[in-house]
Amino acid sequence: MMAQPIRLGIAALVLAALVGAAPARALADDALTPAHAIAMHGEPALGPDFPNLPYVNPDAPKGGRLTLAYAGAFDSLNPNNVRALSTAQGLNGNVYQTLMTRSADEPFTLYGLIAQTIETNAARDHVVFHLDPRAKFSDGGAITSEDVAFTFKLLKEKGRPQQRAALGLVKSIETPDALTVRCDLTGANDRELPMILALMPVLSRVHTDAEHFDEQTLQIPISSGPYVVAEVKPGERLVLKRDPNYWARDLPISRGLYNFDEIRIDYYRDATAMFEAFKAGQYDFRAETDPTRWRDGYDFRALRDGRVIKQSVANGLPKGMDGFAFNTRRAIFADARVREALAMMFDFEWINANLYGGVYRRSKSFFDDSELASAGRPATPLERALLAPFPGAVRADIMDGQWAPPVSDGSGRDRALAHRALSLLEEAGYALKDGALANARGERIAFEILVKNRQEERLALAYAQSLSRIGAAATVRLNDEVQYQRRRTKFDFDMMMGSWVASPSPGNEQRTRWGSASANMDGAYNICGAASPAIDATIAALLAANTHEDFVAAVRALDRVLISGFYIVPLYYAPDQWIAYSARLGRPDKTPLFGVNTDAWWSKSP
Repeated sequence: MMAQPIRLGIAALVLAALVGAAPARALADDALTPAHAIAMHGEPALGPDFPNLPYVNPDAPKGGRLTLAYAGAFDSLNPNNVRALSTAQGLNGNVYQTLMTRSADEPFTLYGLIAQTIETNAARDHVVFHLDPRAKFSDGGAITSEDVAFTFKLLKEKGRPQQRAALGLVKSIETPDALTVRCDLTGANDRELPMILALMPVLSRVHTDAEHFDEQTLQIPISSGPYVVAEVKPGERLVLKRDPNYWARDLPISRGLYNFDEIRIDYYRDATAMFEAFKAGQYDFRAETDPTRWRDGYDFRALRDGRVIKQSVANGLPKGMDGFAFNTRRAIFADARVREALAMMFDFEWINANLYGGVYRRSKSFFDDSELASAGRPATPLERALLAPFPGAVRADIMDGQWAPPVSDGSGRDRALAHRALSLLEEAGYALKDGALANARGERIAFEILVKNRQEERLALAYAQSLSRIGAAATVRLNDEVQYQRRRTKFDFDMMMGSWVASPSPGNEQRTRWGSASANMDGAYNICGAASPAIDATIAALLAANTHEDFVAAVRALDRVLISGFYIVPLYYAPDQWIAYSARLGRPDKTPLFGVNTDAWWSKSP
């Protein structure tokens, strides 16, 4: 009941602290200015007459087939449905497209697609989209403002939690004519909101079953993308065929993209079988995540004779965070001191050397390898001003940039670290009795770690072994993909693996990951159950920031609050992107900021 007043109060505080009397751009607050693109901060890199995106080959040949592979299964073709436990991959972008589309070479800039232009003001409390009169669905029907309004209403009522949260901030939406959509955003205090609206898919009001939209479905979608669904074998295979009548095929934003006539996506239940299939040439592109396999597993005939290419590609993105997530809704994990002590027992040095050949770096921030990371940097005056209303939300060593995850001696049995962890647990009221940790009420530290594949299981078992050395009992439970997602969406777990991918322009997704309003919202990605006024304030600050300096300060402040909360056991990251692919595939010379993406690749022999 208190979430809305708290959010508004924090937004007002943030605006006063960070925005203050900063001058607006040379533009009246109520003036709307049309543009071909919009950037979160600064100006778009490409002007209105750009010929193509800078990371594509505009003359790439069309034709051929791309075969991809994913682990797991799928039970739905609706990526906007919270009840879909596992939606088929490859639909967003290929089948479903949005009002505007992102450049993968800029932190957060959107260019016109279904919406030909966008108008907004300096305060970004109004936005107008002008639809391209050429825009059509795959059945040939025109895309109109009524389709946009229909989609807005449907996703606001029945979409995924992050969609409902963002669209709920919109005061009103109007459609004065068939090609114009006006949105009133006053009161939202969210400069990212026009861009979130621009990333809304557009669904056909004629072909979408609104009444049953929140149920999982395998109905073939009618949408506006460059591909249509040609074959569905539930849980096993999805085949997409390029639409020769794709309305946007000649737009500069599409030139050099979507080059394959067919995209086939196969699903594998077993990771080993999936890799063996790649070695046998049964699919064309693989992003490797297993360092041992990357180091030792690619000595096979197809690679030796040049039919497969193996490359390590530099990634310019901030490195996100992977970790074991504490479900703080559980009483056992309510105390941050307990979480910190248990996290100390993750022996990165031993695990990296013995399981992964030393290829990883330890994560110490949610935005490692970027200017957004707080680790190793003392807080700036802007950060301290933002955090001042929340004393104790950031620990002194984290505020000063002096904290880092503990470093073990690499033996797998570091006594000093175990002693530190036990001392911290003693402060929290736990003591080691008869080989088990328990509090004064006799309640033991015993919990389950939920995993979904053998790789996660191996890591969790190594961690559980370390925990046993201080009397903490962790059992490891392997679930299949569907069960795993069901338990995640219902927060029915003690600890599980989480992955927080970092963007160079973090924004509204932080609300669903960490905001108080999402802490108990089924399906939201706030898997830790974080609910902190300081987190809410820093998220509001990064959304309200006008300047790059204010934005960086707000993100670093959020990073410090999250680290101080010890919501996860930080794991590690690979500094580069590891890929292997068929030599018959062509790829552009330039790799964009967001890393390798096969949307711009092509077949050398169609």
